[in-house]
Amino acid sequence: MNIKIEATEMNAVERALQRATEVYGLDTKELLERTAKLAAQAKGEQSLLYALNRITMDEPDWTYTAAELYASDLYEKAGSSRNYPASQKYGDFYNLIVELSQIGIYSGELLSSYSKEEISELGKEIEPERDLLFNYIGLFLLADRYLAKDYEGRLFELPQERFLVIAMTLMQNEPEERRLELVKEAYWAMSHLYMTVATPTLSNAGKSFGQLSSCFIDTVDDSLDGIYLNNWDIARLSKDGGGIGIYYGKVRALGSDIKKFKGNSSGVVPWIRLVNDTAVSVDQLGQRQGAVAIYLDVFHKDIMNGFLDLKTNNGDERRKAHDIFTGVSIPDLFMERLQEKDENGRSIGEWHTFCPHQIKQVMGWKDENGNALGLEDFYDEADEKYFSDKYQEAVEHPLLPRKTYRAMEIMARIMVSQLETGTPYMFYRDEVNRQNPNKHTRGRGLTSIYCSNLCTEIMQNMSATTIMKEYTDEDGNLVMIRKPGDFVVCNLSSINLPRAVKADVLERVIPIQLRMLDNVIDLNTISVGQADATNKKYRAVGLGTFGWHHLLALEGIHWESEKAVEFADTLYEEIAYQTIRASMQLAEEKGAFSKFEGSEWQTGEYFERRNYSSERWNKLQQEVASTGVRNGWMMAVAPNSSTAKIGGSTDGIDPLYAVEYAEEKKNFKFKVTAPDLDHNTYDYYRRARHVLDQKWSIRQNAARQRHIDQSISFNFYVPHTIKAKELLELHLEAWKHHLKTTYYVRSTSQAEIEECEACQS
Repeated sequence: MNIKIEATEMNAVERALQRATEVYGLDTKELLERTAKLAAQAKGEQSLLYALNRITMDEPDWTYTAAELYASDLYEKAGSSRNYPASQKYGDFYNLIVELSQIGIYSGELLSSYSKEEISELGKEIEPERDLLFNYIGLFLLADRYLAKDYEGRLFELPQERFLVIAMTLMQNEPEERRLELVKEAYWAMSHLYMTVATPTLSNAGKSFGQLSSCFIDTVDDSLDGIYLNNWDIARLSKDGGGIGIYYGKVRALGSDIKKFKGNSSGVVPWIRLVNDTAVSVDQLGQRQGAVAIYLDVFHKDIMNGFLDLKTNNGDERRKAHDIFTGVSIPDLFMERLQEKDENGRSIGEWHTFCPHQIKQVMGWKDENGNALGLEDFYDEADEKYFSDKYQEAVEHPLLPRKTYRAMEIMARIMVSQLETGTPYMFYRDEVNRQNPNKHTRGRGLTSIYCSNLCTEIMQNMSATTIMKEYTDEDGNLVMIRKPGDFVVCNLSSINLPRAVKADVLERVIPIQLRMLDNVIDLNTISVGQADATNKKYRAVGLGTFGWHHLLALEGIHWESEKAVEFADTLYEEIAYQTIRASMQLAEEKGAFSKFEGSEWQTGEYFERRNYSSERWNKLQQEVASTGVRNGWMMAVAPNSSTAKIGGSTDGIDPLYAVEYAEEKKNFKFKVTAPDLDHNTYDYYRRARHVLDQKWSIRQNAARQRHIDQSISFNFYVPHTIKAKELLELHLEAWKHHLKTTYYVRSTSQAEIEECEACQS
């Protein structure tokens, strides 16, 4: 494409050269070379600007022209840094690894794990033409945030090299006879944009700093030690780029006693403010402040003592924590109470809130090991109401302090906060624990999962870490012995649905993708010991997806249709089958996760609950029972905003933001159009996020949730004019359709909410 650029007038150039020669004594030939280089750079920049300005609904493919021009600029920069001609596009791969290893950008493990001959052979796999698969925003984000630069900010690494380095890193411990084949397969999957890895892996794999996992979830013990040790642990994880979820439901409420001194407890709010300050102070590799979500039960006394107002703009600023995110853990019983009405249709359901410390003091519930239990430690099964019965016992106990509200009063406060701030997230604790395939480690009816993570898609067993003993050893060192709890780690990766489904490669992509995820567990360097131990105990991963709306448009399916619901059910069943099968094959090769015995994977209850009864499912169920699975949890659908853009598609399972919009970040702004936009797909895109009937979104999500063993980052998109009754109906609909979580409530009156980048996968 020829784009006319006006040249600088020659007399102006000549005058500048003459002055530079006279004043600075510079050689005219050298100046001419510099001027020619600057002119070429200016021409390139103007061409790119021209292409970006041409991107519209009428001419969406200009984004690929802009990407190609931008790629040429990247080749220039990398060539300049590495001393090879830009016309070559990619330089010597082995030399790149040597140079970046010598200056400490790359880890030395790449050179110690692979020979020069192996690296050179892998370098031949690089296909520069695959850079043409990127649209402009995807290539820009990849280059801006993830490609390796030296300490002076000079670009060294190019897109295909980043993919190949990730593949080499994740496969470095595989058996040597298969290793290169697996590296090539992983490179094939990433370079074709059939899948993406999570941002920590995308950024840090192969480098000498940072870790590879996305999110972490901790349970805070009701003690001063537990609170401060949690703060220390999350500070270390936040420093390395992890997003954090924290369960505060065991911490005593405002006005409770401390060491039998009545009324001395300040409740959870001051401790949450401390976490807020940690999140701001300990930033993530200097790029952004820490991101932390804190969950509290709706039956905790502090739910109405400041928790629901932590992020709102009204009230006492001394009891605010604007930089954290909130989530509420909700039992079925609360949702049932919301629907209780008198003869005039007024909500009358009562709800009682308690202090967890007082519950343990008064009620005397204990597990088989003699440990005190609170309300938070029970959940309702379908056939036995463990939580509901214990809740009623607490309500009827004459000596147990409580605060009583109308259930609708609490729900109204939740919804007001959601419309103002987007949070709290909703976590339906009974459904989560009922569907947990690894509840056997705690026992039926006893809660194993108390909350989710920062992006609401991770559901894994949790327990608090406690201090068992402190002593001075023979050398005079102070030693603390901590009993590690289950400190959840999420390792994420996602299928690019439009590319992988349309190319019919799911059966090939998912096994290599799951292997990559499983290898992250062994390769990772997590600074918190109990998180590392939990990671290896359950070997949990979260294989997810993005590009759902994009795929619907390509398939000619309207969002608000029964066909979309059926397609979600069919597609995610296929993904589930391929994922479980891949984990079973890995178990056959490397061994099952340590807690497989007694799990619902082994007993077959996981398959029976989902009504998997076809011949191939029956066969897989039998194979899993005899062989095991490598991973205790396997699937989770994260938000996928940044990495979906890198993949050239739409976010997660969300509807499109708009057919055409301006993308604006701190250092760029330009137009973006819907992917693969043309006269055929437009009709399937034109009804975007805040226009679509959210009940269709709920139905789609219910269909896919049946096949996802963890959860899904699922947003509500509502107009700012929505009535409380309408928003309540959406929450009830989500609960009735057995969704495990809902993420943000995104109102048209809110500024665009920043996604947690740790969970972009």
